[in-house]
Amino acid sequence: MHSLFSCRLTVLALALACAGAQAQVFDLPENGDTVVGAPQAVTVEAEGNTLLDLARHYGTGFMEMTEANPAVDMWTPEAHARVVVPTQYVLPPKPWQGVVVNIPQRRLFYFLPPKKGQPRQVYTVPLGIAREGWSTPLGETRLVAKIQDPGWTPPDSIKAEHFERDGEVLPNYVPPGEDNPMGMLAFQTGFKSIFIHGTNKPWGLGTRASHGCLHLYPENAAELMKLLPRGVPIRIINQPLMAGVLDGKPVLVSYPVVGEYEQAAPDREQAQALLDALPDKGGRDVDWQRVDAVLAKPTVLPLAVSPGAPTSGEIIESLPVQAYTEPPYGEDANKARVPLRKQ
Repeated sequence: MHSLFSCRLTVLALALACAGAQAQVFDLPENGDTVVGAPQAVTVEAEGNTLLDLARHYGTGFMEMTEANPAVDMWTPEAHARVVVPTQYVLPPKPWQGVVVNIPQRRLFYFLPPKKGQPRQVYTVPLGIAREGWSTPLGETRLVAKIQDPGWTPPDSIKAEHFERDGEVLPNYVPPGEDNPMGMLAFQTGFKSIFIHGTNKPWGLGTRASHGCLHLYPENAAELMKLLPRGVPIRIINQPLMAGVLDGKPVLVSYPVVGEYEQAAPDREQAQALLDALPDKGGRDVDWQRVDAVLAKPTVLPLAVSPGAPTSGEIIESLPVQAYTEPPYGEDANKARVPLRKQ
């Protein structure tokens, strides 16, 4: 039985490139639920940590951590500050096959191939997405190539934008290395000039910083290099409002709308349609005040919308608190290579 407070987090039975990485791998629910993971609460004990350090350690990004902790200073959290780590996810709409990217969620899901006698699993990592004025194509494509040590040839449009914004002239070619904006590992999709790749600025992960590509933490790129086969299907969706089933009850979660897709902000009508599309197990008894709360601002964490269900505040307050004692990653970790503490 899945619950709001527990999840079945499994050990990935593969030799990952980074033994210390916090890979999030979950058994897919077999009881009709469509939510994996559980939120966590920690206190910051080691001096010098930012919320970005915690985000990277737990496999989340800038957007998720800031939305989950609006009262905590991102750069200088107080000693012993209580931080919510939003590691609970409504899975993307079926089919659960290959890679699915939800742009507003800023997250990639890879549904691992089934293995005889074992439960199916999903692997998920955070993403950086396209900045304002640019957009990643939506739809279905495939992984065309896996590239180690890519070089980068900036197109004229990016060179012009960079010069206008910063007054600097980008080179015609950036060679491979830890300062390459493409990172040290890249996955070419079937969409023209669109890659899922590492980055030389991993502290920006979860923000809007790219020109259409999707950014990965270097350690997650290394993991995916081993996991993803060439030709795996990739589906890219734009779904800022998602409905799911947790413990047989309906939940909703919302993320910041990405304006470039010219989609209206989610409303009650859309919420009703999503809830109606849930399996029968999701139920139809809904508290519309809770729905309105999800529509009013991004929640990041799934919110139960059944009357009488625990509220998000009650759930968060009831979480056991663990001390986060890891040292900060340090400025040296803001490179395209895997940081030393992840090797």
